[in-house]
Amino acid sequence: MEYLVATDSVHTTAAACDYLDPRLDPDDTVVVVTVPRPTTRDADDALNVANARLLGKATVETDRLDPDDDPVGPLLAAVDDRTPDIVVVGPHAGTREAGPALGGTTRRLVESADVPVVVVPLSF
Repeated sequence: MEYLVATDSVHTTAAACDYLDPRLDPDDTVVVVTVPRPTTRDADDALNVANARLLGKATVETDRLDPDDDPVGPLLAAVDDRTPDIVVVGPHAGTREAGPALGGTTRRLVESADVPVVVVPLSF
């Protein structure tokens, strides 16, 4: 099985790892992608969290996608290129200030992706 994790924060990556950990088999692949933006503080750290947390549980690949005016385009292109079985995202940007509602990027991924999208809860 292949999972694609779209993240821009260590909190989102940690929540995705918590979700994936009991579901992974050694033959699975987890592709973790981020779209660095000026407002994203820890995109590289978010990728490192996945490597540290999932090491030995599945094959882990990470990728920094080219920034765009809107991160949804590169993320949907990654979904089309990789054709994962499941996309895993957080509900919003991974900050306490974001509130409980789905963020715009997550909402649009849920609406537009051709594969199931799992939205994992964040805890701080």
